[in-house]
Amino acid sequence: MLAWHMVVYAQERFPRPEFETDYTYPEYQLPVARNAAWEYIDTGVLVLVLLVTTWLALKKRSRQGLVWISLFSLAYFGFFREGCICSVGSVQNVALALFNDGYSIPLTALLFFIIPLVFALFAGRVFCAGACPLGAIQELTGIWPKKLPRAVEATLATIPFIYLALAVLFSATQSQFIICRYDPFVGIFRLNAPYTMIIFGALLLLAGVFINRPYCRFLCPYGVLLNITSRFASRHLSITPAECINCRLCENACPYNAILPSDLEVKNEEPAVIRRKFITYLVLIPVFAFAGAVALYIISPGLSGANYDVKLAREIRLEMDEGIPAGSNAAIAFKGSGRTDEQLFTTENEIITRYRKAGPWAGLFLGLSIGIGLFSLAIRTERTEYRPHKGKCYSCGRCFKYCPVKPKIEST
Repeated sequence: MLAWHMVVYAQERFPRPEFETDYTYPEYQLPVARNAAWEYIDTGVLVLVLLVTTWLALKKRSRQGLVWISLFSLAYFGFFREGCICSVGSVQNVALALFNDGYSIPLTALLFFIIPLVFALFAGRVFCAGACPLGAIQELTGIWPKKLPRAVEATLATIPFIYLALAVLFSATQSQFIICRYDPFVGIFRLNAPYTMIIFGALLLLAGVFINRPYCRFLCPYGVLLNITSRFASRHLSITPAECINCRLCENACPYNAILPSDLEVKNEEPAVIRRKFITYLVLIPVFAFAGAVALYIISPGLSGANYDVKLAREIRLEMDEGIPAGSNAAIAFKGSGRTDEQLFTTENEIITRYRKAGPWAGLFLGLSIGIGLFSLAIRTERTEYRPHKGKCYSCGRCFKYCPVKPKIEST
């Protein structure tokens, strides 16, 4: 993708519409572009923050240090850079670039997408611990954390997968950037969002007082990618600095239910029961995958309404068929643009066709995610100590203070 970026350049593919009215363009069409040097500064700051966070989480094991570095990220990436560009939203840029030849992804967006995943592959979710301003603002409000029932948490944890699938589908079909449009905290960073989004962000922060990081856990689409990548991390934050003594003091320390307990005292199931569960969940994977693909194919025409041209075409058709006036600003602009209804309806059909082709892939991803998640329940690995779940752990360091074991260097 980096090589591709160097040879494909952005271009303005769509000329201005020729209005047949007396409409005149305003003097400024786009906000003033920021200095290109800031893109390299932002990338450098991201790498530096991730390096410091990795050192604090894995080597220094400092919860206080992680809080301070997250405060810096909140101030810099959040309020100073106004939440843009961010790794969470870069998912859409990557999807748009992969499936549309006319769009060249900005290098900064590509790097912000790749770099945290690379760090997750080697050190776990250190991006969530100290570099993400969305996580930082929530981490600061987690004053009285309460655990959710595991069944409720498991159900809510499927939402980010759905959100990711829809975000990729909408951006790949040039419809919407829903992650940016419905970001609950960018409005707080910029102080200019619709009041509904500011209320939504405030409610999430209020809920975060008791349910830590509600957006990260139950909405964030980029967290899905970090969850998957960090499972293969060569190194990861550990609860204890030395050998675990199974004292169980950390058992309830994590508000995210990300601590895997020791299973020394767990009774082994009968081999026949284990085999039956294994086979059942294994068979369910293709079943869920097929069901997801079929479901998204069926509802893809409805989902295509997120596209501007499809929504406009339906409004114009409603006016033609039922006489309901198309009074939206988009419809008024269309009538003065010189485009014919036939051209608009042709574009609508092309977009719906793209949705029918892409929808099953999004459904396949969702079905596989659910099936593999269930299958993981049938796989049991022996644990002789308490350790973090590599995918779910945010590397926040809250569990450090609960471990009575001291580093080996200090004990000698």
